[in-house]
Amino acid sequence: MTDTKPEEGTIPFNTPHIRRTCFTYYKTIGDLSGTSPPLVVIHGGPGAGHEYLLPFAQLWQLFRIPVVFYDQIGCASSTHLPETAGDEDLWQESHFIAELNNLLDSLHLRDGPGYHILGHSWGGRIAAAFAATRPQGLRRLILACGIASTETWVEGMRMIREQLPLNVQKTLDEEEKTGNFSSPRFQEAMTAFNRKYFCRAEPFPPKEVLPAFKHMSEDKTTSNMIKGPSPLDCTGTFRTWTCIPRLHQIAVPTLVYNGEFDTSHDVTTAPFFEHIPRVRWVTFSNAGHMCHLDGPELREKIMRTVGGFLGQQQGE
Repeated sequence: MTDTKPEEGTIPFNTPHIRRTCFTYYKTIGDLSGTSPPLVVIHGGPGAGHEYLLPFAQLWQLFRIPVVFYDQIGCASSTHLPETAGDEDLWQESHFIAELNNLLDSLHLRDGPGYHILGHSWGGRIAAAFAATRPQGLRRLILACGIASTETWVEGMRMIREQLPLNVQKTLDEEEKTGNFSSPRFQEAMTAFNRKYFCRAEPFPPKEVLPAFKHMSEDKTTSNMIKGPSPLDCTGTFRTWTCIPRLHQIAVPTLVYNGEFDTSHDVTTAPFFEHIPRVRWVTFSNAGHMCHLDGPELREKIMRTVGGFLGQQQGE
């Protein structure tokens, strides 16, 4: 069986909040014209870009599941919007749902066998909110290290910070109070935090996540508007966001997973399990937030879990 070459392109996207046409970058792995529903992958950050999730392209080789990656407007290879800094009306959930719908329509993914959705981290917020609308063509949903609400995410972050060494906690607290997030002290403390909870791979950081760090450092508009300047809090437009009251409306089989040492703590993962009608929850041992990058053995386990779930018959 010959493999289909990856394809990439851009899709025009118009929104009433922006006076110019924007473009969403996408990349496809596998044959979208076949009988297997493709998996559409929604990246995190916000503003991280798709590259750190490219290991999920293995699903095509392993299970013949086509995969669609894209960069959300405002980051990476899609249109950047630095002029929208301060525009809280733009940076809302509805903006990202509209972009996802535009992608699905442009690639004709609602036709034929339909499609699956995987949302990682911040992308899990968009994936859950989208699935709750019961969209046409959606077959299965994966919430990977997702976030059910800002309130539960902040609570989980507080809980894991309390498990750090006291000197690291003290530095994070002091630098947060001054808003000095670029100081060497804060960055050193964040490295200790990230090595325990963000990605536990050695050496750290793994090469797959470097593009995400680059995107988020070069253009902070998306992250600052949605999340705020602190990597440990959410004071931006999603500061009161929640999808918990809508989770019961998700009608498709759903796989939820997180890591044992995840920034998406069990407290922000549990609502998915408690409220989605047809759901399975897996926690991967000794894994962080980027658990698919935490070594080859764990990566293989996650790919098998995801591929097996997507390969089940609809009634299972």
